[in-house]
Amino acid sequence: MKEVKENILVVPEQAITRNRLRKAARELVAERGILPPADFSLIGQMADDVIALTGTDTSFREFAMVVCGNEIWRPIVAATPFNRRLLLIPQCLKNESNCKAEIDQLGLICAGCQSCQIDSILQKAEELGYATLVAEGTTVAVSLVQEGSVDAVIGVSCMSVLQKSFEPVSRAAVPVIGIPLLFEGCAETDVDNRWLNDELTNFHENEKFRILSVSALKESVRLFFYEEILSKTFGSADDQTCQLAIQSMLTGGQRIRPLLTALAYSAYSGNVSDELMASLSVVVECFHKASLIHDDVEDNDDFRYNTETIHKLNGTAVAINTGDFLLGKGYELLGKLPLDPAKLAACYQLVASGHVALSLGQGADLLASSHKTILSLDQQLEIFERKTGSAIRVALLLGAVAANASENDLEILKTFSGYFGMAYQIKDDLDEFRESNEHTQPADYPLLLSLLSQNMDDSSSANLQLFYAENDRLRISELIRENETDWKAEQLLQEYTNLAYRELDKLENLKMKLSLYTVLGKIF
Repeated sequence: MKEVKENILVVPEQAITRNRLRKAARELVAERGILPPADFSLIGQMADDVIALTGTDTSFREFAMVVCGNEIWRPIVAATPFNRRLLLIPQCLKNESNCKAEIDQLGLICAGCQSCQIDSILQKAEELGYATLVAEGTTVAVSLVQEGSVDAVIGVSCMSVLQKSFEPVSRAAVPVIGIPLLFEGCAETDVDNRWLNDELTNFHENEKFRILSVSALKESVRLFFYEEILSKTFGSADDQTCQLAIQSMLTGGQRIRPLLTALAYSAYSGNVSDELMASLSVVVECFHKASLIHDDVEDNDDFRYNTETIHKLNGTAVAINTGDFLLGKGYELLGKLPLDPAKLAACYQLVASGHVALSLGQGADLLASSHKTILSLDQQLEIFERKTGSAIRVALLLGAVAANASENDLEILKTFSGYFGMAYQIKDDLDEFRESNEHTQPADYPLLLSLLSQNMDDSSSANLQLFYAENDRLRISELIRENETDWKAEQLLQEYTNLAYRELDKLENLKMKLSLYTVLGKIF
């Protein structure tokens, strides 16, 4: 038996104790109907209950937390096909004296010498169809799930690594089963092979718990935006205005809004290859690209996605008209969708309300910028909610309404969109400030100006207003750093990100909840 140090997280030495805690955790999760993801405090409370119910020593509380977390994710992992799973095991399982493996940038490449258990574990997993990785790779595992290479992870690691991994894994909504090594150490450790085999071979077909692959859906959405497809969709493709509109649809961007529409439609309809999903996604992108064309004119920006803007190449009048054409085309395509009249009316109302909110937000933004006015923090956040929040709201709700989402979930998504929009814009302002160059202007990060002004006395605030009117970029940057305004913006970003996550936890639809967790985890 290895000596257990006082400050090291421990795993029960006896298999009977480990199994008793696992069984109690499984029964508790089933009894309470807890679905993922669950926060750290809830899992801690559950671990305390498991310890009490089993009469187990409290030194195993952290182990009980691991098994409670496993049971919460178990339905998702169990419903994931073997060929969509990753087995992650640590290098410390190898035999240090006889190991013939090589190490590359990802981890250990097993030589198959059979001097340790790594070879047999990998063979078993690969026969089932698993992707495998021998490394301490929490970051790699999260990245592989976010990239769409795998949908779930079974990870073997020491207790301390499992504990540190909880926050990033939970925030990214990575379906994971964690199996702790039997003792801590950096070499020749051991794992409960019976437990590992049970997890590797556990599979239950259940469509309810088959999550959506955000990356796979993102690839599907990308395929909606090819010139031949858009030319057919738009018609009159020989017309120059139509060609300019199509080119704007093809140029740049991450397609976040059509992706959100596709996610919502897929999550609530259960269909990931429907023509209606494609049409809805194109409609949303029409509205988005129209707003960008108009925005570039209003802000007098000559480049978008490192490409000259339409107004730079063809003049302001042509650009405005192209944006108007895209707005009209979006409404025209929306009207042709095979939806019943009530749904179609709801979709039209949703889009129209979004345009009104966007225009009000953009109007307030333009007026403040033109008059060199630093808005209050509440005013600036309201602009973010109206501009970006409304765009996110239209994208999500258009897909959700078309797919018969419940009224409860629709209301939650409305609130979520506002928090998401504000967090997105706060992050964007922070990035603008931190990555600023000689072309960056203080007006490019208005939230930081509002935060800075809010924390100044009247005299200092008046000086800031003067610096802003004179476009004194260097002095304003100094004040932001001196007052740690960017750090305060980080706190505000965290606040609104947390509010967004809290709304997601209320959703009835598990696929929608986990998909949006993945989106937030990747962005923030």
